[in-house]
Amino acid sequence: MPIVHSTFRAPLLFRNGHVQTIVPALFWKVDPSIYTRERIETPDDDFLDLDRIYTGSDKLVILCHGLEGSSTSKYVVGMAKHLSENGFDALVLNFRSCSGEMNRQLRFYHSGETGDLGFVIKNSLGEHKYKEIYLLGFSLGGNVVLKYVGEQGSVIPKEIKKAIAISAPVHLESSAYYMNRCAAKVYLNRFLKSLENKILIKHKMMPDKISIDGLDKIKTFHDFDNQYTGPIHGFKDAHDYYTKSSSVFYLENVSIPTLLINAKNDPFLPKECFPIDIAEKSKYLYLEIPDSGGHVGFYEGQVNGIYWTEERALNFLNE
Repeated sequence: MPIVHSTFRAPLLFRNGHVQTIVPALFWKVDPSIYTRERIETPDDDFLDLDRIYTGSDKLVILCHGLEGSSTSKYVVGMAKHLSENGFDALVLNFRSCSGEMNRQLRFYHSGETGDLGFVIKNSLGEHKYKEIYLLGFSLGGNVVLKYVGEQGSVIPKEIKKAIAISAPVHLESSAYYMNRCAAKVYLNRFLKSLENKILIKHKMMPDKISIDGLDKIKTFHDFDNQYTGPIHGFKDAHDYYTKSSSVFYLENVSIPTLLINAKNDPFLPKECFPIDIAEKSKYLYLEIPDSGGHVGFYEGQVNGIYWTEERALNFLNE
């Protein structure tokens, strides 16, 4: 597909990528009490907490949040609310360890973990009997959605109609190193602090299975993924994890209409995260690259309380 011409236009004073990233997080006004929580048990004796908005629709959007986010992240609540007000049931998959209660197993979640998403899809088609399912992911969750769609290829369940990824680091290794820049340190340090706190909790739960030796020396995503994410989830090291989990290596197999929106000035994404060549050759991958938007920001001023990404996603799903 040709590259999609973007309609997003940031206000003059909000065109900086950092401003676009930070402002919505500060001023997005949403109410997370709109959800109904459901816990489902997984085959490996763990659990997933799902937050739902029921409308009685036979169409479901499954939303996946970003790194260390949850169903209560403002960008998730806003999207779930908007879609539920326009003909869809909404389900937010809280990745393991992200729902407010630590999961039981040693493993938790990572950028390429598609098994839990597949399990939730199967549950939605079986127990809940939805006729149409749509997938939508933000940042890390966007990579998960894209990787799942690419992995499934032509055998993807027929009920899954479309997918959307917003601000997705589709090439994980380059994105991890890109976050080492001084301009991104404030984001990096915030994420690492949250992840390290989870390692401390895991260590208390199962000290014989996870060590905290060297935890205080971790300074980068590569350090953390090399010591924890990779080994915990069956990868040799950080490089092996990045290579096998990056959705960019699966995009050629996408077989349903899929929209990827990555802003040019996203402070998290290097050039490797803009798969222009793949999109130009694909029948199904729509790549939209607004000049501005930051990371999961895309602030152009709310219109009746609606953000640009919310309306853009609804339009794509309805096209």
